[in-house]
Amino acid sequence: MSWSDFCSKFQTDFIEKGRWLQLANGLLMTIEIAIGAVILGIAIGFVIAVVRSTYDKNSKGIHNSSDRVTIGSVILWIANVICKFYLTLLRGMPIMVFVLITYFIIFANYDVSPVLIAVFAFGINSGAYVAEIMRAGIMSIDEGQFEAGRSLGLNYVQTMTYIIAPQAFKNVLPALLNEFITLLKETSVVGYIGMNDLTRAAILIKSDTYDAFLPLIVIAIIYIILVILLTKLVSILERRLRVSGR
Repeated sequence: MSWSDFCSKFQTDFIEKGRWLQLANGLLMTIEIAIGAVILGIAIGFVIAVVRSTYDKNSKGIHNSSDRVTIGSVILWIANVICKFYLTLLRGMPIMVFVLITYFIIFANYDVSPVLIAVFAFGINSGAYVAEIMRAGIMSIDEGQFEAGRSLGLNYVQTMTYIIAPQAFKNVLPALLNEFITLLKETSVVGYIGMNDLTRAAILIKSDTYDAFLPLIVIAIIYIILVILLTKLVSILERRLRVSGR
């Protein structure tokens, strides 16, 4: 392809009829869905991780028949069973299938914004993976940290919030970054529910101009740039956490 051909195709694909606006709007929608979903996923994942790690730390006592069964231990056991079912269900289902189920079945009879539906679907799905990442981080913290918190007069929730969670978050930050990158790229399937994200914007341009090369190459470059920026941002955050932890 000569330079003049490239310029002509670029003019046709992006400049004429303001088609570049489709990519810009699609990029904003992709970022909006990804940020909303990752916030929801981290919130859900953290709660599940706390339940699962608490059960793991106390399961010996719960299963010991010589110990008196308490209401708290029964509630913890039920919560752990529910969390395990959730993890099995969401991790075993392809994200595209879950997005379709969410849009065409769960919210079929409700007037809900497609953006909120997408955030809900991706957030719920991401929460299953974040939960296991956070649980690994919590379980990696030395038991003495829990004991130190209790010796300071903090209850379990306060110890988890102020002592354990910050350390666990720092330990699993690279894994959380990978999950966010995966989530960002997975949002490309929202075109199946009619949303004009970055990928669908490229497909629409291709349909108008009958040129697949430039639109698809451009969105591939945009995704790569987003991943590079995220990686750089997290590396800066990691350095600051290391400095503050000294």
